[in-house]
Amino acid sequence: MLPGSCLHTIFRERAREAPERIALSAPNEKVSYGQLDARSDRLASQLVALGVGPDVLVGLCARRSPEAIVGMLGILKAGGAYVPIDPAYPAERIDYLLTDSAAPIVVAGADTAGVIRGRHPAVVWLDGDEVVVDPDAATHERGQPAAAPGPDNLAYVIYTSGSTGRPKGVTVEHRNAVRLFEQTDPWFQFDHHDTWALFHSLSFDFSVWEIWGPLLYGGRLVLLPETTSRSPALLTSLLREEQVTVLNQTPSAFHQLLTVLFAPHTGADSTSGLALRLVIFGGERLEPKMLAPWIDRHGDRRPALVNMYGITETTVHCTYRPITAADLDSNEPSPIGIPIPDLRVYLLDGNGDPVPDGEPGKCTSPAAAWPAATSTGRSSPRNGSCPP
Repeated sequence: MLPGSCLHTIFRERAREAPERIALSAPNEKVSYGQLDARSDRLASQLVALGVGPDVLVGLCARRSPEAIVGMLGILKAGGAYVPIDPAYPAERIDYLLTDSAAPIVVAGADTAGVIRGRHPAVVWLDGDEVVVDPDAATHERGQPAAAPGPDNLAYVIYTSGSTGRPKGVTVEHRNAVRLFEQTDPWFQFDHHDTWALFHSLSFDFSVWEIWGPLLYGGRLVLLPETTSRSPALLTSLLREEQVTVLNQTPSAFHQLLTVLFAPHTGADSTSGLALRLVIFGGERLEPKMLAPWIDRHGDRRPALVNMYGITETTVHCTYRPITAADLDSNEPSPIGIPIPDLRVYLLDGNGDPVPDGEPGKCTSPAAAWPAATSTGRSSPRNGSCPP
């Protein structure tokens, strides 16, 4: 890793170190680091010509495809910040994201033309190696060449779910995304031997972890078709075929996977051939007892099972807690563990004040379905936490 660097500059170093190494695996397509670097350079050149520079927001409407990753890297190389727009979103949500972000340019995959065409006047299309600029986008005048982006410039904007009101865009700088991997590196020790699966939508911040994890370390990213991510049986086959070593899941998604792996008709060897070394949970409350079938058969060492708690505003993850066999016998709810080393966790009461040692914290929102934590005089909760 390169302390203080931007996401795309670290990627470029990985591409220079091993240009022939495979960066992306998609159905019927593999893209090397050198190819991905070259494709994103071509896009970046076009975006710079259209006036994109540091902190300029650029919409990115693409499915989980090589074009999506080319789009991200190209936007960052141009100095901009990507705003992921899931093409599966309802039309009203897509219109809202385009309007609220006021992104002057949208990068889109050719296969999302039916979703984005007519919704934005300036679109740059990606189709394999090709970069096609709409005439309306080409009319944008280029200003003075912008300075190269730095760690303090924006990398992306991800919108919240909007479950408590209108969705809000959360702005994240390069330095915050880079430090997430630097601070957690001693725990996970990712490297170029790892193969990750992109399971989640680009509009869900878990995807930040899934995408940049392999690309910052020289690993391989497997792009899951939507049909695979929705089918535990297909996912199981893909994990085995692609020899995925790092799998990121919400607890509910992993529970569905377990129902396939340990269904009576699958037999004792249903998990044979898997190469997993890490299963990382996030996005939802985790009940350890759910993992009993897996731990009974595989133990808790390989793959290691890790619960991560976090929110978009703090860059994906805040805390870290390995789940062990001992947790299956505990009645304590959803352990979230210790904070990432450069963060602190505070336990507060309903008024937002720190609670005394030994007292539980309290969620300020009655709708928040997270367990209360108990203060232990440390900067981190032991048993759970309410959302900030």
